[in-house]
Amino acid sequence: MNLEALAIEAAKEAGGLLAQMQDTINPREKAPKDLVTEADVASQRRILEILFADRPDDYFLGEEDLTDESDLPALDRMVSGDTDLSELEYCWVIDPLDGTANYVHKLQTYSVSIALLHFGEPVVAAVYDPVMDDCYSATQGEGARVNGSAIGSSGCEDLQRSLIAASFTAGVERGSPEVDRWVEMLYECQALRRLGSAALNLCYVAQGGLDGYWATSVKIWDIAAGVLVVREAGGSITAVDGGPLVIQDAKFIAAATESLRKQMFDVLCRV
Repeated sequence: MNLEALAIEAAKEAGGLLAQMQDTINPREKAPKDLVTEADVASQRRILEILFADRPDDYFLGEEDLTDESDLPALDRMVSGDTDLSELEYCWVIDPLDGTANYVHKLQTYSVSIALLHFGEPVVAAVYDPVMDDCYSATQGEGARVNGSAIGSSGCEDLQRSLIAASFTAGVERGSPEVDRWVEMLYECQALRRLGSAALNLCYVAQGGLDGYWATSVKIWDIAAGVLVVREAGGSITAVDGGPLVIQDAKFIAAATESLRKQMFDVLCRV
């Protein structure tokens, strides 16, 4: 099995598990307004089981802490978010449930996100939407796909005609720069959305459903797969300051075109 197919298999297996568990979950807060459920943990465990069976020499970074899962075969290959991933030949970065708040409230926008990094750069990606049964995937240099069919960004070059999305931190405070950036962008674009799944937002940019997306409060597991999907679909993505994206920093602007990204950058720089 090739690596993209492996990532797709794991994402779909986990997504099916999430759908089965949605009516029986017991959500709790791991930080104020930041939810986690037993479904997050079960999904990550299933992904690790599938990937480790085929790639036992790789490393794994997941959002959830599975150190208590003593029977998990991949446990001794897990790394923390503080690890310098550029020093690891192959590391799988896993978000077992991106959009937990949506999932808990049965707002049907959530996903499973899996990326394989090679010395810190994504080379394989799969993002699965269990509700729509859509799986976005990519391999470096081979384009981006949804359910096997090629996709490309919208080509939008005019911010005033664009549909943009943004992500906030779970506990965003009044007066936060994130709120100020939102207000500034609201004045300039055609419409603005906060949808709840960073991974899917990036895939929507890749597919043309969104023209742009920015975030300054997400983590590597939220975006590692989506970054590759955007790049392979012909979109533009940089760090929020306009420089090259450092994926472990995970503050970025993504857009259908470089021209649109520059316009977004100019607006966000006002704050």
